[in-house]
Amino acid sequence: MSENLDKAVRDICKACGNDRGRLMDIVRGVQEKFGQVSGKAMDLIAAQAGARRVEVQSVVTFYSFLSEKPKGKFVIRVSNCVPCMMSGAERVARSFEEALGISMGQTTPDGRISLEWTACMGMCDQGPAALVNEQVMTYLGPDRAKGIVEVLKTHDEPPAMSLVHKLGDGNNAGDLIRSAVHNNIRKEGPVIFAPVTVGAALHKALSMTPQEVIREVKTARLRGRGGAGFPTGMKWDFTRSAEGKDKVVICNADEGEPGTFKDRVILTERAELLLEGMTIAGYAIGAGTGILYLRGEYAYLLAYLESVLAGRRKAGLLGKSAGGKKGFDFDIRIQMGAGAYICGEETALISSCEGKRGDPKNRPPFPAQRGYMDKPTSVNNVETFCCVARIIENGSGWFVEMGSRGSPGTKLLSVSGDCAKPGVYEAPFGIKLSEVLSLVGAANTIAIQVGGPSGQMVGPKDFERTICYDDLATGGSVIVLGKGRDLLKVAAEFMEFFVEESCGYCTPCRAGNVLIKERLDKILAGLGEPRDMAYLEQLGQTVKTASRCGLGQTSANPVLSTLKNFPELYQSLVKAETDGFQRSFDLAEAVSQAEAITGRKMIHMH
Repeated sequence: MSENLDKAVRDICKACGNDRGRLMDIVRGVQEKFGQVSGKAMDLIAAQAGARRVEVQSVVTFYSFLSEKPKGKFVIRVSNCVPCMMSGAERVARSFEEALGISMGQTTPDGRISLEWTACMGMCDQGPAALVNEQVMTYLGPDRAKGIVEVLKTHDEPPAMSLVHKLGDGNNAGDLIRSAVHNNIRKEGPVIFAPVTVGAALHKALSMTPQEVIREVKTARLRGRGGAGFPTGMKWDFTRSAEGKDKVVICNADEGEPGTFKDRVILTERAELLLEGMTIAGYAIGAGTGILYLRGEYAYLLAYLESVLAGRRKAGLLGKSAGGKKGFDFDIRIQMGAGAYICGEETALISSCEGKRGDPKNRPPFPAQRGYMDKPTSVNNVETFCCVARIIENGSGWFVEMGSRGSPGTKLLSVSGDCAKPGVYEAPFGIKLSEVLSLVGAANTIAIQVGGPSGQMVGPKDFERTICYDDLATGGSVIVLGKGRDLLKVAAEFMEFFVEESCGYCTPCRAGNVLIKERLDKILAGLGEPRDMAYLEQLGQTVKTASRCGLGQTSANPVLSTLKNFPELYQSLVKAETDGFQRSFDLAEAVSQAEAITGRKMIHMH
């Protein structure tokens, strides 16, 4: 075994050029082959890649898809995001537990199958969903879960169709994907889902100067589609003018915000448009390297995306003299993630691309000044790059005619939850929430979570508000919450997500979110007091103000937005003190540990 491990690790490291910067790919390769990255494997990796052992271990322990301890040959990960839980993920999980004879977080006695929860997989419109290794399972029910277990118990390499059951639509059914995932494109628009003429936008861009390309993007007033809305042309201008000739373009395809899945559909059906936009960005800022950071949950798309890249190289659209432009040498590689929501933050994503933990970096310097490997770097969202290609092809004037005054163009909305037609909608900016509800077939809606957990929850009085950067900004997630949903329990689940996904670097986020979740749980248990609402408001604002990166700066929003928009829900659960004692303090429970140690009952007043 030791000899096999030694050779395998050496081969994996060699395939990655023994490059310390490719540490993510190396540990993923070892994890895939052995079901773990053991201490011995870490020693070997460190020696081969020229890294310190602690650096290897820090990567392995940071990402949820990597493990120091052995996992089964098959790992079943059931999504516990709010939309999946709303559609019955708890029942599916119980069915898996019964069929396997184990609980969540355990492995069967024979070491064959592991079962665990996972955060949002980007399948919110077709849940309950689960991953079996890298194979996606959608529309699950208890019976289907038991059927999957039977296949895994009886096959060393399960026939794909025995797991998938039914292939999805579009490229999902192609030979390189063969997945059960459905696109669920409910409304097509003129920007993202219009037909693509491969190379048209790139060749037009190459007929312009890089400065003219940036000027066109600025004139279109394109803002980043990831949620923050920073002007794309300005970011490119900063990167191009930064010191250093070797610049980098990175595409953030790590959409981990629960309720967001529109980038998944772009990657499946509009990969050419995305890569065209990345190449145009490379030309505009003077980059030679492009990196597509693909979240680990979308590994099933890797072979397909690699084939699209190969086709573009063969067509002369990537590589030396890309697009036929002498001196423009630009290529794109795919960097796989391994399960970490924080990597959606651009500096954490850069850290991950460098083969490190996904820790956010201090700013300044900003990525445009010193990003990937200290090179000037522009990080943009999947949808943003697609918009760039359309703007260059059709002109900025065409683009600004769509949308609202302050938010030109269209926006892809990922709609899930209590509605008849969940899926992806391309809508013009400025669309009202009431119009969205009508499109998706939602009735008796009591709230909408706009922008995922990091966004805000709004009620019926706000349904005439609009989706745009000047009103309700969103990276795409729209979760519909119908009559009968407990909104504060939803907020608590969102807080649990942030507690789990915090990188732990800064105290306000690491500890503050835990304290917010504990106080919210206290209120939900019927033990809340009026002052708890003020406590939550104050602590939430502190976490928002003092946290280091975007995760912490938005992590308190589930509580802050419900306090603002649904105060009556809190007021109905809290009760004023009448005797001066804390209602949440249980004296018997407080002394129970001491009783266990001393072996006798404590005497105290009741």
